[in-house]
This record gives sequence, C-alpha cells and structure tokens, in this order.
Amino acid sequence: MIDKELLKILACPLCRSDVKLEDDRVICIACGRRYPIRDGIPVMLVSEAELPEEGES
Repeated sequence: MIDKELLKILACPLCRSDVKLEDDRVICIACGRRYPIRDGIPVMLVSEAELPEEGES
C-alpha cells in the first residue's frame, strides 16, 4: 500500500494530472494511464504504463 501523503504529491508524468490508487495500480484521473506498483513503490514511467481500455479515462 502507498502512503496517502505520497499519493497526494504524485502526478502523471505524461499529462501532469493527479492520480488515484486503485487495486495495485496508480491511475491518472485525466488520461487514464495505469502505473504499476512494485514492492510498494509506484513505477511512474510512461514506458511502464498501461493504456486505458476503450471507453475509460
């Protein structure tokens, strides 16, 4: 689990929007990219992000 204070300061590296925590991913609220969390650390790299599915974002 990610610390709530850390989540407050994280932003999507692509569009600079806020993110939210959902299951085992950090998700951008604007573009919908999903960033993985590995060993409790969010991997905020655009190259590691999953794109949103059709109709999401």
